[in-house]
Amino acid sequence: QVQLVESGGGVVQAGGSLRLSCAGSGFAFLDYYMSCYRQTPGKEREHVARISGKVSIKNYVKSVEGRFVISRNNAENKLYPQMNSLKPEDTAIYFCYVSIQTSWSQGTQVTVSW
Repeated sequence: QVQLVESGGGVVQAGGSLRLSCAGSGFAFLDYYMSCYRQTPGKEREHVARISGKVSIKNYVKSVEGRFVISRNNAENKLYPQMNSLKPEDTAIYFCYVSIQTSWSQGTQVTVSW
């Protein structure tokens, strides 16, 4: 059974950093792109970043380019979205996603205050 468990959210002041962690199990982690999404109330879930499996090719939505860094540890089956220079508009619930069985993590709240 595919499972994604996310942790690391919290409250941070604008300009600060947070590192999320997403642990995958039940699938061949190395073989899959891993993605980070976020969602705020009343809005659709937004794709933020993704990283390929073996060679770690990375893509980011324009609003986070230069501030967020997505990485992965294939030996530990973990995804690490690192969020720097956070802004209040980054406040959202953050999810990780893998295409196999269309699987989502439970989400973690990130709140950025002034």
